[in-house]
Amino acid sequence: MSFKTLLAVITDQAQLSDTLAQAVAMASALDAHLDVVCIGVDRTQTGYYYAGMNAAVLQETMNHARENASEMSEAAKKALNVSGLRWGVTEAVCQLADVSRFVASHARFADLAIVPRPYGEDRGIELEPVVEGALFEGQSPVIVLPDQGPELKVPEKIAIGWNESAEALRAVRSALPLLSSAQIVHIVVIDPPKHGPTRSDPGGQLSQFLARHDVKVEIDVLSKTMPRVSDVMRRHVIDINADLMVMGAYGHSRFREAVLGGVTRNMLETCEIPVFMAH
Repeated sequence: MSFKTLLAVITDQAQLSDTLAQAVAMASALDAHLDVVCIGVDRTQTGYYYAGMNAAVLQETMNHARENASEMSEAAKKALNVSGLRWGVTEAVCQLADVSRFVASHARFADLAIVPRPYGEDRGIELEPVVEGALFEGQSPVIVLPDQGPELKVPEKIAIGWNESAEALRAVRSALPLLSSAQIVHIVVIDPPKHGPTRSDPGGQLSQFLARHDVKVEIDVLSKTMPRVSDVMRRHVIDINADLMVMGAYGHSRFREAVLGGVTRNMLETCEIPVFMAH
């Protein structure tokens, strides 16, 4: 298996340049086709109109979203024309409530989605449903980009956040093309359980599984010396100078699965390297 179709999702002119440059770099490294979806987001929400809002105002917000989508699409095409890649650009307008579903419809047929970090200053509220749509509904692995990170490439050193969960294993399986080409992969286990079948060999079964795919593996067992697991993981990723973090994507809502929470959200808020996730 290899990544032959990459998807980049852009909803904001401010993130277009960095997101597109990173997606182009990864597509070039993998010799993959790159699909770029430029979404103009109408952020008015049905049922929450303020008093006095009329049809003319609603039409104005829609026109603004359409103009944004057109501008982003033209800029993307201009950059891709000189990239030497095989590519396609889709231009669309969505209401905020429909962003997740629209992204999912494209992510379903992509091997890997590349999206901006959804949290932080000057981040649109649509970026979280972009990530959720690709992961949960589109069932595509996702690379979430850090702010102003180095050029995205096939990573040489990868850290896996391992906790024996189904989500973590799904992420590892999805990342196998990258893991197999890495120089070294660190399986990072934080506070392994004191009781259970793997207590004497945390990460051992995963290590064996990866070794049979010719992945060069080390196991790092860490204590939870900081308040949050994500803080320990982030510090260790920096210490070993990893190029990519692989982890499962976890939800915290019983009623709507596509809600990121806990370790997932904390890692996306703070991690300084790209984060590869699958669910």
